Amino acid sequence: MNMIQLMVIVVGLLTVSGLGYMAFAGPSMGKAGQRRIQQIRYRHSESTDAKVESQLKKAIAARRPKARRAAGSSSRIEALAIRLDRTGKKWTLSQYAYTSLGLGLVVALLIFLKSGAFLLALGVGVLIGAGLPHMVVNSMIKRRTNKFNVKFADAIELLVRGLRSGLPVTETLSVVATEVDGPVGEEFKGVVERIKIGRTMEDALQATADKLSIPEFNFFCITLAIQRETGGNLAETLSNLADVLRKRSQMKLKIKAMSSESKASAYIVGALPFIVFGLILWINPGYIGKFFTDDRLVVIGLGGLTWMGIGCFIMAKMVSFEI
Repeated sequence: MNMIQLMVIVVGLLTVSGLGYMAFAGPSMGKAGQRRIQQIRYRHSESTDAKVESQLKKAIAARRPKARRAAGSSSRIEALAIRLDRTGKKWTLSQYAYTSLGLGLVVALLIFLKSGAFLLALGVGVLIGAGLPHMVVNSMIKRRTNKFNVKFADAIELLVRGLRSGLPVTETLSVVATEVDGPVGEEFKGVVERIKIGRTMEDALQATADKLSIPEFNFFCITLAIQRETGGNLAETLSNLADVLRKRSQMKLKIKAMSSESKASAYIVGALPFIVFGLILWINPGYIGKFFTDDRLVVIGLGGLTWMGIGCFIMAKMVSFEI
């Protein structure tokens, strides 16, 4: 098998994997059906709660960050900067780019020196260099979001107590920024600083909501905006919101417990072939070392990785629940 045939096969495998991703990455039919049923229920329901829930969901959809909706290279760079900011670390775009490039080059060089297969080294280097930093950033964003949601209901209760004691909203925001530690205090401190330099409270809260992209904080921003327009008891409204957020957190924990077995099975099934391959390579390198030198085995390995990736993607979709 010459190099041209090998490249054709590799391109074909990549095309098949791309088509599989496009086929499975679309919106779920079940979720789309549920959304349509909810829209019909909102449209024909006479319940005030259903109408309020519909207005909240519409407002949340309208308040998504513009950087994530816009197309073009500049918006992608801006979206990446927002993601790095959401980690809570002082990482810059240049540091992220240099880390990805250096990691990919090191991995590709080590594999090429070990096996001598240029295409395999290049593919694995690109995969590790582009995928591992992205996964690390996602993990840190998820961890910080969980920390935020854990204390956000307590922060709203602190706001309620401040409002009931007679303090204005801006003063209660300052109290939350100083008394609550972790991501909640940091984000509220940013809101207070924006208000001090002349921005309105709605604009300051919306800037933080666009940065965090957390539904719970969007609920909070919409509640304040609706209350300022319609009036009413803000302390009572925020107290109800804190209760809703606590129930939402409990529902997430129940879903996590129910799906933990399926996630563990997916992790074991996905990691077992790589563990077995590594152990055999460590014990008897000559037996399995041809996977790095024989063109046919390289193609078979790439095909196996492609189908494993599609299977892991399907399993991830199966254990993903929307609240």
